[in-house]
Amino acid sequence: MSNLQVFSGRSNRPLAEKIAREIGQPLGVCEIKTFSDGEIWVKFSDNIRGTDVFIVQSTNPPAENLMELLIMIDAAKRASARKVAAVIPYFGYARQDRKDQPRVSISAKLVANLLTVAGADRIITMDLHAPQIQGFFDIPVDHLYSSAIFVKRFRKHRIPNLAVASPDVGGIKMARAYAKRLDADLVVIDKRRPRQNEAEVMNIIGEVRGKNILIVDDLVDTAGTLCNAVNALQRAGAKEVFAACTHPVLSGEAIAKISASGLKKIYVTDSIPVTTKSPVITIDSVAQIFAEAVKRSFKHKSISSLFDVDKG
Repeated sequence: MSNLQVFSGRSNRPLAEKIAREIGQPLGVCEIKTFSDGEIWVKFSDNIRGTDVFIVQSTNPPAENLMELLIMIDAAKRASARKVAAVIPYFGYARQDRKDQPRVSISAKLVANLLTVAGADRIITMDLHAPQIQGFFDIPVDHLYSSAIFVKRFRKHRIPNLAVASPDVGGIKMARAYAKRLDADLVVIDKRRPRQNEAEVMNIIGEVRGKNILIVDDLVDTAGTLCNAVNALQRAGAKEVFAACTHPVLSGEAIAKISASGLKKIYVTDSIPVTTKSPVITIDSVAQIFAEAVKRSFKHKSISSLFDVDKG
């Protein structure tokens, strides 16, 4: 695959290196500098003329990660790359996907526009907060699912008397897909959000007494929603509570909250680097599934088998 080259931004180089190893070739050489005034400078050291370039960069905070990706895409296009694909394990700003209040931005659409205008020909990402964000793009989007990894793990664990819980109404489809694959019951937690980054559990829909619970979600940020859900489930009589959250944003005191909660174990992916270790947190790599998506995209093969689409 001499016409395929994988490069990495600075937001998640360890994952990019794993993806390159899975593909079977070294990571491309690219110089990235930040000047004293904060401006970002990019230069591709390797010749990329006429090649298919895949740039691995999660767009988690700080905002410089997104800006860096845009500049890398622009630099690749100006270096005459044949095609440029943005491999975005975690797509930031996805939670701002609609006008839920007057006079606010739909930032997810803005980011989609920025990536397209910068010159991206394709987006490869995983577990968007709202799957319909794919429709914000006028270029192809390959949307992968971490359930392909997590379901295998929990099938091996064979947790008895299991129920899968959605931490809010918006996550019912994801929870139902897990419940079907794990032959488990479905539980929904009804919450309200009085203000940003705060959540209150109102009701639990479904039977949890005496059951082991797996909470599934696309991301864990401040961990307020997750920890409130754990507490509510335990008060309702749940036994052990586990969680599977794709993107470990883990802002503020999230890790301390998780460690202090009654959560038995939380499984996350390496879509975002986790810098602080905790015995409660287990990290599963998504390198293999992204590498396979890159190879199939390059060879113009179908990657639908990687999607793990909910058929229920």
